[in-house]
Amino acid sequence: MAKQRPHFAAKLYRPGLLAGMLVVQSLAAVFFLGDVVADFRLERFHYHLVFEAGIALALVIGVFFGAIEMRRAIERIRRGEVAIAAASGALAEVIQGYFEHWQLTPAEADVALLALKGLETGDIADLRGAAQGTVRAQLTRVYAKAGVSNRAQLLSLLIEDLLAGPVAQGDSIFGHHPGPNQR
Repeated sequence: MAKQRPHFAAKLYRPGLLAGMLVVQSLAAVFFLGDVVADFRLERFHYHLVFEAGIALALVIGVFFGAIEMRRAIERIRRGEVAIAAASGALAEVIQGYFEHWQLTPAEADVALLALKGLETGDIADLRGAAQGTVRAQLTRVYAKAGVSNRAQLLSLLIEDLLAGPVAQGDSIFGHHPGPNQR
């Protein structure tokens, strides 16, 4: 069975919880500062009062730095999501580029993509309304055109360019991999 992706609300849970805690800490800081100010008006200098003022000040400083760190954490999460989206798009571009370079037929490209997503041959056949033998034959042609012998090698070939980093302008990502006419 396929893994469930986290629901959108689950992504907001942790930052929302942190924001809630920050609000409670802020309210506590306001309360204690107000209490210290009121006590200073009623009493003269007292060690207990100085201690209470120090604790209230520490709470205010903690709220301040907590807010800064929460903002940084949310920004890191946002940048991470952008990077994941960019990597996802880059992988799609790499896959499409290879499929075109290998001159896969639309059916071969569909079968290859479903195989890369982890579907078994029987599942691919069911989705495409084809016989398992047809899907196996199409995968065999994909592997031959790609110059690999199995699904793991196909996937490895495709992600290799992503791990190598950005391709320089004018360079070909296909220069070192055999294509249909390079064997």
